[in-house]
Amino acid sequence: MSKHAPFMKAAIEEARKGLDAGGIPIGSVLVLDGKIIGRGHNQRVQQGSTIKHAEMDCLENAGRLPATDYQRAVLYSTLSPCDMCSGAALLYGIKQVVVGENTTFSGPEAYVQSRGVQVEVLDNAECIELMRAFIEAKPELWNEDIGE
Repeated sequence: MSKHAPFMKAAIEEARKGLDAGGIPIGSVLVLDGKIIGRGHNQRVQQGSTIKHAEMDCLENAGRLPATDYQRAVLYSTLSPCDMCSGAALLYGIKQVVVGENTTFSGPEAYVQSRGVQVEVLDNAECIELMRAFIEAKPELWNEDIGE
């Protein structure tokens, strides 16, 4: 079992919560010193929000943190973070992002890496299948979420 497995499992649980609530199945957790300090899932549908992607929800739920905590934290997401969520990681100085999959959608990973963030893609089969099934079932909602 990889060191990332329990944290990606928690992110997948968040993604399933979002799906079960009628939303988009993307989940995220923020980890500091080996402990989950924030959890979130995409809530654009549930809250009628323009910005509540999983990573944004996770950061919001983690609460205000000192810059030194963000710099030591690891952000996990079941899907490659979009421009907005990648920007939040850059803004707060998060140095490591672990991505479940970037097959169904790939955010600005090269740009984030060029700014000093370590991005690790796990190619997690469960994350891929979760998104593929959702995109097939609700393509219009998926396109809205990614701005198409």
